[in-house]
Amino acid sequence: MYRSGIVKLTSRARFSTICLHAGQEPDPSTGAIIVPIYQTSTYVQEALGKHKGYEYARTQNPTRMALERNIAAIESGKAGFAFASGMAAIGAIATLLKAGDHVVVSDNTYGGTFRLFDKVLTRYQLTFTYVDTSDLDAVARALRPSTRILFVETPTNPVMRLTDLRAAADLAHRHDVRLVVDNTFASPYIQRPILLGADIVIHSTTKYLNGHSDSVGGIVVAQRDEDIEWLGFVQNAEGAILSPFDSFLVLRGTKTLPIRMQQHSANGMALAEFLAGHPKVEKVYYPGLRTHPQYDLASRQMNGFGGMLAFDVGSIDAARRVLDSVRLHSLAESLGGVETLISHPATMTHSSVPPDRRKALGITDGMVRISSGIEDVEDLKEDLAQALDRI
Repeated sequence: MYRSGIVKLTSRARFSTICLHAGQEPDPSTGAIIVPIYQTSTYVQEALGKHKGYEYARTQNPTRMALERNIAAIESGKAGFAFASGMAAIGAIATLLKAGDHVVVSDNTYGGTFRLFDKVLTRYQLTFTYVDTSDLDAVARALRPSTRILFVETPTNPVMRLTDLRAAADLAHRHDVRLVVDNTFASPYIQRPILLGADIVIHSTTKYLNGHSDSVGGIVVAQRDEDIEWLGFVQNAEGAILSPFDSFLVLRGTKTLPIRMQQHSANGMALAEFLAGHPKVEKVYYPGLRTHPQYDLASRQMNGFGGMLAFDVGSIDAARRVLDSVRLHSLAESLGGVETLISHPATMTHSSVPPDRRKALGITDGMVRISSGIEDVEDLKEDLAQALDRI
């Protein structure tokens, strides 16, 4: 069972309005403008075989359903399915595959995704080929008759490499392959892959959709009817659902997504420009800089350039000095919260990726990643300046 679409909105409703109202309406019993937290495990039935559309909370929950409808509309998809984490959402997508199937994956994929694919799913006779999906000729060469999914992250984490989604969708569909896009790093404010031809979009809702670093979750938004039917079945069968309270928290987050992303993007650009001009920084990775090799694609495909960036200070000792010296930047994994986070990909988010593979991807020991928050950017720049001065 699933529900999708926009409640009380016209087909011409714009993005910010969709974020605020899609999938939601005042509570019919009280008029509450916020969807209540239906913290219940089951629902009393009026008579045998007669109920109000809800039987058991693993299968249906009004708070989770409101969130699923909301994000499906935000991503311009048909239906959404919320899971207990972003990795649980990716795991659900993997159930679309059968033994012998093949997947082409962005080589610079999130370390947790690589761990799931390489250490878990290969045990079930699934095969994965990792390529630079910014190079569509390389993608085409990697496709096989057994390929079922092209799994793309754009921008990639943390080297900020982009994939041309419209061209990737065209290539995938010519070979009867689904395009699946992990849109976590960008958020649907920055880009909406389904409008560019993607079949499935996933998010770790932990990140920008929630936006407040107080919830863990994931969501899958699908377009194909057969995928929608199967994902709804799998969500209930496997049971890795998002809780009512976490659903409520993410619904709170999507209401402010547009204004948060505007500030994340503004701060990301300002920090990237500051770091690009600093003598102790060897390289900056940010698609909004004109020096980025895919700046033109970013300008065409993205609505702003987001709050994620990375920079290289040349060595792990220099990176450690920066990370140990910042005061306002919080040393922590994750991203997309209102507070600025700083991390060391080689030993944190990508520690599960073998060292030789990290080196090939450009994830050096001297690389530092920033998820820019919405603080005053001058304070953030001053904090980085004093930390860099300690190198």
